[in-house]
Amino acid sequence: QYTRTQSFFSNSELAATGLPSAAELKMLEPLKGQIPEEVFTTEFKLPKTDGSGKSRRQLRRAKKLLNAAGWSVKEQRLVNGKTGKAMEIEILLVNQGFARIVAPIQRSMERLGVKVNIRVVDTSQYINRIRDFDFDLIVGGWGQSLSPGNEQRDFWGTAAADRAGSRNYIGIKDPAVDKLIDHIIFAGSRAELVAASRALDRVLLWNHFVIPNWHINSYRIAYWNRFARPKTKPKYALGFSDTWWIDKSKDEALRASLKGRK
Repeated sequence: QYTRTQSFFSNSELAATGLPSAAELKMLEPLKGQIPEEVFTTEFKLPKTDGSGKSRRQLRRAKKLLNAAGWSVKEQRLVNGKTGKAMEIEILLVNQGFARIVAPIQRSMERLGVKVNIRVVDTSQYINRIRDFDFDLIVGGWGQSLSPGNEQRDFWGTAAADRAGSRNYIGIKDPAVDKLIDHIIFAGSRAELVAASRALDRVLLWNHFVIPNWHINSYRIAYWNRFARPKTKPKYALGFSDTWWIDKSKDEALRASLKGRK
């Protein structure tokens, strides 16, 4: 039922697929040297494991990257070579139900020598800490529209990175990202808007700012079999009650079947 999220614009035409189109390259090529080279050469794909939780290959790669950044394991703790401080991370949650979701991350990181604390706080404390960017890791999301615009500055823009209450939770300060956001805001056509959104999507994905979770691309509802729906349905909406109507024959059949029931 759930689909792994592969894009910041999942389940829409705005999501990047394959390699950049000519229209995207027109926006991306002036940014060469400022954005990951993989944007131009490789289709973004999330890594896959066998589901056992024993992600040895990924852990070895993570260890190599940490070592290259000056971290090494001493007495089972990951320690910074310059400061001597051990790495410790807090995953801040407001929903206890997500504790089991992030537990595998905790286990994997602790195998690397990172101490990970999962902290569940009440709503008011969570909101205040998010507003002040007082966290290491959170479970979050950015709701997108089919016509993205100025809100992208609040999501990823440099000016929003240090502004309390903004949704730039990541703290991105990247002139290349700012430029792509401008392409979205000042797009002169739908085609240009789609290309700009896909270009931004690629850059955000290849910077590995987040660990994508999942989404569901359908509605789960229960209803009496008395309704009819149009052949052409809303693409991203349930359409109830705007496009549903009671079908007379279905309604009569339902009423007949329910007669005598208590």
